[in-house]
Amino acid sequence: MDELIDILDSDGNATDKTAMKSEAHRKGLFHPTVHIWFYTSNGQILIQKRSKSKAIFPLLWDVSVAGHIGAGENTEVSAVREIEEEIGLTIQTEELEKIGIFKSVHRHSENLIDCEFHHTFLCELKIPLHQLKKQESEVDDLALVSLIQFSQETWGLANIQKYVPHSTEYYKTIIKEIKKRL
Repeated sequence: MDELIDILDSDGNATDKTAMKSEAHRKGLFHPTVHIWFYTSNGQILIQKRSKSKAIFPLLWDVSVAGHIGAGENTEVSAVREIEEEIGLTIQTEELEKIGIFKSVHRHSENLIDCEFHHTFLCELKIPLHQLKKQESEVDDLALVSLIQFSQETWGLANIQKYVPHSTEYYKTIIKEIKKRL
């Protein structure tokens, strides 16, 4: 779905400009996104398999919930909206713990350049996996994996065919921050 998004400079600062998401991706314009990683009190992490219809990294496992922040939209409000849309879970903004903003650049093709700043949150998952309702157009599958397995499969991108290739530092930060909360 195309939507109007805010454009940032290469340091993540607002430019007071907006563009359609498709234009930002075509031109490689920086823009903000949200990433929300859900974890359980017993050390599992919720991962999402991207839909086969996604233009970018179809059928690879990724962050629990992710999405673009609408133009002028509050970051936490965007995160709550994306959570409800993608996995059918309603939470309060107070349940989100922001752990950082991560710059990411992926050149997929000449006309698809993802230049994003991921506003990244953690949130404890307090309901069973089977109660989540995946958005069919975005999400192929949901799974809970142990933090140990997730660490082994993502550090150094040892399993590049399974996960979206975020930086090793990004994955290490997610794992470290979840461990602090267990």
